[in-house]
Amino acid sequence: MKPWPLVILTGPTAAGKTGLSLSLAKRIGGEIISADSMQVYKKMNIGTAKILPQQMEGIPHHLIDVLMPDEEFNVVLFQKLAKEAMEDIISRGKIPIVVGGTGFYIQALLNDIDFTENDSDPAFRQEMEALARQGQGQLLHDRLSQVDPEAAAQIHPNNIKRVIRALEFYEKTGEKISEHNAAERQKTSPYNSAYLVLTWPRQVLYERINRRVDQMLKDGLVDEVKGLLEEGYSPDLVSMQGLGYKEFVPYFSGECTLDEAVYILKRDTRHFAKRQLTWFRREKDVVWINKNDYENDEEILEYIINLLTERGIYHE
Repeated sequence: MKPWPLVILTGPTAAGKTGLSLSLAKRIGGEIISADSMQVYKKMNIGTAKILPQQMEGIPHHLIDVLMPDEEFNVVLFQKLAKEAMEDIISRGKIPIVVGGTGFYIQALLNDIDFTENDSDPAFRQEMEALARQGQGQLLHDRLSQVDPEAAAQIHPNNIKRVIRALEFYEKTGEKISEHNAAERQKTSPYNSAYLVLTWPRQVLYERINRRVDQMLKDGLVDEVKGLLEEGYSPDLVSMQGLGYKEFVPYFSGECTLDEAVYILKRDTRHFAKRQLTWFRREKDVVWINKNDYENDEEILEYIINLLTERGIYHE
């Protein structure tokens, strides 16, 4: 059977993926699958820079607005829903275009990583979660640094869920999750794919991030966060720990000023973009597209079309 075609259009936050993805989908008869760990949530529009229905220009989008903020979303569920969406898209003669900046999700889909449950240890996980609730998150990260320094370097101490997952994997299997993930990354993709990463020179990207945050504030981000908290969504939820949301919780509890919250959001978003770029540099067969090298998106689009044609993913 011929491998399914798959186009991945990714890059750091604020690189300009959304606009280009719409132009690309129109040209090649594509439909978009969101590879974003936050845009899956309803009620969270501004802080996630989510494309709204009236902005989709008639292009079907999948995995946007499918869960409530208190529902859990993870890589296993993403992989399942994305594969179902791909099957649906291809059955109608269209080309799936995966768009978003969550590198781990993209890797899981592209390489069809196997997330079997034989490496889980619920009792150990509950014990670690109890420590996290007691404010021992740094202790857990220190523990991970001892058993798997590479994983600890890649996982932010605040990402308690991933820290615990890495510890649990080591506890159950005796294997470092960093080594397991490296082996999974060496798998070859079952798809005929193009993995495109948009980027800008660092300073330009950082300026774009700062402007985007300013625009989010004008669009009502603070009220969006306030509304979610007033509806009873806990700041401890995975969704509320997302960039653009967690930074304003201390503001509403009187622990910092609005200016301080905005400063932290801009700073943390820049750091996040840096981590995204580090992730994409580690991936195989990536085609880098530096937007500074092109006059406009039309030029980039022509370059992508030629590439997809050469690889047999798209035929005019």
